[in-house]
Amino acid sequence: MFTLDGIRKLHGWTHASLNLLLEHLSTIPPGDYGKELPSFGIPTLGQQVVHIFNCEGFWIHTLQGRNYIDRDPADCPRVCDAKPLQQQVQDWTHTYLSTLTDQQLNADTELRFPDGDSAVRTPALILHHVLTHAFHHKGQIVAMCRELGYPAPGTDMNQFE
Repeated sequence: MFTLDGIRKLHGWTHASLNLLLEHLSTIPPGDYGKELPSFGIPTLGQQVVHIFNCEGFWIHTLQGRNYIDRDPADCPRVCDAKPLQQQVQDWTHTYLSTLTDQQLNADTELRFPDGDSAVRTPALILHHVLTHAFHHKGQIVAMCRELGYPAPGTDMNQFE
């Protein structure tokens, strides 16, 4: 059984790790931040960053039965443009978690999607997905940085506590 305290800690550590990465990305010239690397499915650093935050926003809204409109990466051409989106989705997640009990966190919930599809999942599973998804893309961003000639510093979660 997952606990709200545990999910809150993992969420905080995830965003602390992302903050380290965003600090590094803010030192990369804008031309390289927006440079397409065709070997990656999401081909630019900026698109990867916005995708991480759009995913969190989408799932938090879906858990609440609300629609989410993805932020266009073109609206966030620099790291400083993506930081408000990060703060917004963090706030949405904190607010959502404040409405739950541990029992609700682990209870099956019917999710309805904009395309009319539905699924039954626990909020704990969805939140776990959001956090592991962020680390998947964080790893891709680190690889992209290396490929562009800007190796990232350590951004692993184990440095927090």
